[in-house]
Amino acid sequence: MTKTPIDLLLSKAPPDRPTVSLSEGSDPRVVAGALAARNAGIADVILVGKADAVTAELQAQGARAGDGISIHDPATSPLTDELAEAFHTLRRHKGVDADAARKAVETPLVYAAMLVREGHAVGTVGGAVATTSDVVRTALQVIGKAPDTSLVSSFFLMFPPQDAGADARAMVYSDCGLVIDPSADELAAIATASAASCRALLQQDPKIALLSFSSKGSARHEKVTKVTNALDRLRADHPDLMVDGELQFDAAFVPAVGASKAPGSQVAGQANVMVFPNLDAGNIAYKITQRLGGYTAIGPILQGLAKPANDLSRGCVAGDVTQMIAVTVLQSTPTPG
Repeated sequence: MTKTPIDLLLSKAPPDRPTVSLSEGSDPRVVAGALAARNAGIADVILVGKADAVTAELQAQGARAGDGISIHDPATSPLTDELAEAFHTLRRHKGVDADAARKAVETPLVYAAMLVREGHAVGTVGGAVATTSDVVRTALQVIGKAPDTSLVSSFFLMFPPQDAGADARAMVYSDCGLVIDPSADELAAIATASAASCRALLQQDPKIALLSFSSKGSARHEKVTKVTNALDRLRADHPDLMVDGELQFDAAFVPAVGASKAPGSQVAGQANVMVFPNLDAGNIAYKITQRLGGYTAIGPILQGLAKPANDLSRGCVAGDVTQMIAVTVLQSTPTPG
């Protein structure tokens, strides 16, 4: 069975633990997840927040700062002046003056993201308390898009239950949390980013299915044309990618159905990257897969940023935090291919 991000990191046993900043450092779930990540050797962690509140929560969980766990209070940190100056330089074209920059950096989300931008951490995780819109907006403003990326999107890692059937496999579902109605060009960008995410986080060669309610011309509609146009762009710009569409989910997932509906396809029946035509389809599909199929869903994970920044669900538990720390570390590690 495909290894989860935590399993991948544990099997690799990296000699030097990277550092990840957590913007909600006094939340009990975040602290517990951070301690588990540190204890497993996955990462060193910076807990960002009011020092007394973070210290109190560490003590409540029988721990303290040190040996891979650091506390950064943005109001008193020796790095705040440096980060505020860098943020001012970054945002002054938007009318942000020095005082406003200092005030922004004293908020945990911005401080944690600036640690990543300035090289003090490889990535950041938030969202146990903050909203997705706040987490994503901060990531875009502070970290920004990757140089070769036109779009920031999201995906879920879907892991099958242990008793799943022979066709079950770990998959990337995208976009299920961010881009509402992507154009053909945006679908192509989502697919390209998702291929890289598959390599980094599943450590598999991506086989990308562009999903639709039609398979290979079984229906005609402008929504289908959008998907086939995305396929044309991908094949023109990335001829090395294994990608096919338009495919219905059963044609993408079930080998016998794929052979029937798309004979000769390298992807049909064996896709491990599912690209949905819009957010309705993606969000509904991942939740059905999770709740009825028994799959484990890890995400939403952001892709297309210059450096990793990830969003937690406000309903997360400590194990979700640890898993997302592992995801962030893997995203920060160069992947061949």
